Amino acid sequence: MKILVLESSGNIKGSSNMLADEFIRGAEENGHELTVYNVMRKNIKPCLGCGHCGMSGPCVLNDDYEHELKPMIIDADMVVFVMPVYYYNWPSQLKVCVDRFYSFNTELASMRKKTALLSVAWDDTDDVFDGTAAFYKKLCSYMNFEDCGMVLGRGCGTPSITRAGVYPQKAYELGKNI
Repeated sequence: MKILVLESSGNIKGSSNMLADEFIRGAEENGHELTVYNVMRKNIKPCLGCGHCGMSGPCVLNDDYEHELKPMIIDADMVVFVMPVYYYNWPSQLKVCVDRFYSFNTELASMRKKTALLSVAWDDTDDVFDGTAAFYKKLCSYMNFEDCGMVLGRGCGTPSITRAGVYPQKAYELGKNI
């Protein structure tokens, strides 16, 4: 299976990317083909809401999304969303990528992609992932994505804290079981 891992942390060596690395290790051991794409390092503009695409493209924006990421999403069998929680929700650059699904919404929804969510938060309260998980679940429902699992790392304030906890192993096991 072709798996696209969408990282969205500005901290390349941070906790969310640590979970991505462990997921990738497990999935590669299972023979899957993985591609990592860090949306924070790309020129991806927000949807203008202009309607030019008519939900079936092309988008009028001439950026890395249209020329790089969109073809990668179409080609992948699975998309893994990797993120730190920013103010109890998705980082803006990853949310911008999801908003751009609009330009190929009908096609993408018909593909029935598999997805997973890997996320970390400094906060360790029970409700820290409520917004993040709710948006992910609604996105899966709306886009006909098959949710293959979530690893939601509470209390992952630094990479060393994360490394010492249970979440890297959980991410590895999720990748291994895909």
